[in-house]
Amino acid sequence: MLQALPGTGAPLRVGFTATKKLGNAVARNRAKRRLREAARLLLGQGAPEGWDLVLIGREATGTRNFSQLTGDLRGLLKQLGVKP
Repeated sequence: MLQALPGTGAPLRVGFTATKKLGNAVARNRAKRRLREAARLLLGQGAPEGWDLVLIGREATGTRNFSQLTGDLRGLLKQLGVKP
C-alpha cells in the first residue's frame, strides 16, 4: 500500500512501515527491507521532488515475488502521478 502527499518542492521523502499483523519483528523488517529496495530501484535515479511517500507493508509483501512487488509499486507510482 502506498500513501502519497504532494509537497512544496522539497526533496523526496519516503517512509516505510509494517503493522504487527505481519508477524514478528523479523517478518516486519523483511517486508520493510523489500519495500526499501524496490523504492531504491524505482526512485533512485531522477527521483521526483516535492513528494512525501509512505509505503506500508502488508501480508504478501514479505513473500511476494520481488519482480511482482516492484511492478506493483511502479504501477502505483504511475497511477498517483509520482513517476511517469
